[in-house]
Amino acid sequence: MTQLDQFLTRAEALLTRLEAILPQSATAPDWTAATAFRWRKSSGRDSRGYLQPVRSMSRIALSDLLDIGPQKQQIEQNTQQFVEGRPANNVLLTGARGTGKSSLIKACLNQYAERGLRLIEVDKDDLVDLPDIVDMVAQRPERFIIFCDDLSFEEGEGGYKALKVALDGSISAQSDNVLIYATSNRRHLMPERMSDNATYKHDEDGDLHPGETVEEKISLSERFGLWVSFYPFKQDDYLDIAAHWLKHFGCDEEQVAAARGDALRWALQRGSRSGRVAWQFAKDHAGKMKS
Repeated sequence: MTQLDQFLTRAEALLTRLEAILPQSATAPDWTAATAFRWRKSSGRDSRGYLQPVRSMSRIALSDLLDIGPQKQQIEQNTQQFVEGRPANNVLLTGARGTGKSSLIKACLNQYAERGLRLIEVDKDDLVDLPDIVDMVAQRPERFIIFCDDLSFEEGEGGYKALKVALDGSISAQSDNVLIYATSNRRHLMPERMSDNATYKHDEDGDLHPGETVEEKISLSERFGLWVSFYPFKQDDYLDIAAHWLKHFGCDEEQVAAARGDALRWALQRGSRSGRVAWQFAKDHAGKMKS
């Protein structure tokens, strides 16, 4: 064996060892398998990321979401702009739990899937992979919403910085076929403490300015171009939503009217009059009637 052959053999062995150590690039999924995908990590040392098709997607429609008219109009309009290739904003949906934030995003997917809209759900812990996800879909003809559900951060978490960079901070422009929609119960996505108030200062003109701690906490939410707030439902709103779902599960008008008292007692036991609670009541009540 010549010296060249020995060198090539050693180089090939070294490359083989390096390939085993270095993380592999993400592999593209079968884009025809689904309209929604989840970002997953493979087990093992390399923890390679991949998109898993969601084969059983929620069928909720925009018409199923009651008493959130202004919020629904804002999200639907922004999503329509995006699907049509017009300028559109990243969106942060915040507010009371169970008021339809996540359901509204799923309903928009169902509304616009036939026009090329796709959804990619990413867990908070995997937000550091956002650059890989964007690179994977950047050249695709579809329009992608990256969906981060129930998002909140504690001090020092890695996903916080990764999301800031993905929204507005990287030297590369965000792909025009990708938007980020996030839901949270926290307006600023970070815990707010009483001690933060001590960092506010007055300037010479008497204006009040937040300190560095507060500035850091609001800097992420400010990078979302559109803020949409959701509020607790009133009693009549809750009953309207419960009636809608009772009809959806096959109850007639008389049965719906007779269920009002049970619906109120259910909400009282739960301590909430949210849309989620109304839906859960309707499933329980309609299911018992058919037994």
